[in-house]
Amino acid sequence: MFATGIENSVPTINGGRTRIDEMESCGHYRRWRDDFALVQDMGIGYLRFGPPIHKTWLAADRYDWEFADLTFADLKQRNIVPIVDLCHCGVPDWIGNFQNPDFPELFFHYAAAFAARFPWIQLYTPVNEMYVCATFSGRYGWWNEQLRSDHGFVTALKHLVKANVLAMQAILKRRPDAIFIQSESSEYFHAESPAAIRPAELMNSQRFLSLDLNYGRRVDSEMYEYLLDNGMTRDEYHFFLHNRLKQHCIMGNDYYVTNEHRVAADGSTQASGEIFGYSEITRQYHDRYRLPVMHTETNLNQGPLGTESVDWLWKQWANLLRVRNDGVPVVGFTWYSLTDQIDWDTALREQNGHVNPLGLFDLDRNIRPVGTAFKKLIGQWRDVLPTQSLCLTVPVVMPDEAEDIHTHRQTTRARAVNTAEQDAPAK
Repeated sequence: MFATGIENSVPTINGGRTRIDEMESCGHYRRWRDDFALVQDMGIGYLRFGPPIHKTWLAADRYDWEFADLTFADLKQRNIVPIVDLCHCGVPDWIGNFQNPDFPELFFHYAAAFAARFPWIQLYTPVNEMYVCATFSGRYGWWNEQLRSDHGFVTALKHLVKANVLAMQAILKRRPDAIFIQSESSEYFHAESPAAIRPAELMNSQRFLSLDLNYGRRVDSEMYEYLLDNGMTRDEYHFFLHNRLKQHCIMGNDYYVTNEHRVAADGSTQASGEIFGYSEITRQYHDRYRLPVMHTETNLNQGPLGTESVDWLWKQWANLLRVRNDGVPVVGFTWYSLTDQIDWDTALREQNGHVNPLGLFDLDRNIRPVGTAFKKLIGQWRDVLPTQSLCLTVPVVMPDEAEDIHTHRQTTRARAVNTAEQDAPAK
């Protein structure tokens, strides 16, 4: 599955007074037809995309579907498969932020309403990058609640992951063969000295918390104590163990040059640049969760030489082939995103209007060298990879097949399996 994305981040900054809307900043609201045409022309069959949550979800059980209706109808007509991103780093003003304990249950109803309105959609990322969102909002003080504490981080994390799990449940009731591609940042923390080994070990345990909870995996004793010491209750923890939906998931790994960190003895961190790389870190995540893998995000600025992003594309592709040849069932690769982004260089925590040249196209929709390289890569590899894969096919229903008899049979079988899973005794 070769993919790109339309960035729909909407965090707030300045104490919640300023909304950072990347669809607005990058011109997607005005040029969405052009953007989808570019995806089609590139030969990209899968698009990470979702409605802007703050414009769509107006209140509990009140929605404005106009933009979603227009855009998803166009994607369906083009036979582009959306991987629907329902919550990307922000919530509507009326919810507040990720410290709100009502958010998971409210989000359940939002996901249910979306799935009911668009029953032909099969692939979802209900909540994007839960670890990153909780870290930036609850620990770094950058987004949304702008807290700087372990308690703020754990509170945001448990609400984000519970919202994701409840959304999966809601979607499966309406689309029993739904597949969830959980886009999550793949991280690693390197100790810079013997005195830094301990804090680095803690961070390397914490990096797994979002997926451990999401997939119903028991955390180790130290992380269990950490969660309980910072606001998670035993009942909240057991919710995740008892609502295990891992069997419906593909693990999405995001990797950027900023994903590896150098840890000092006092626990402070700085970017280390690429040391292990995507292949080694993805192998660690796959060894832990044993799921099919999709490379769901990467990019790099075009750079002063004009070739840096192309070189990064080929490096990421080589890393993906490496883990695939070693037996990890890799099913997809993504350059994120379709166009350049605004203020990614400050992680959207400042509103500077800086254009970051890291898209397949610039903001005038002119193709960049990396776009040309990605189109060539897709053309060369698209028909070769399925015959070599340990995971030969992902049972994806294309939009133009949504009404046929095969799809009906698949969803009927999936519904029966889901019912059997629900009726089975808890382990």
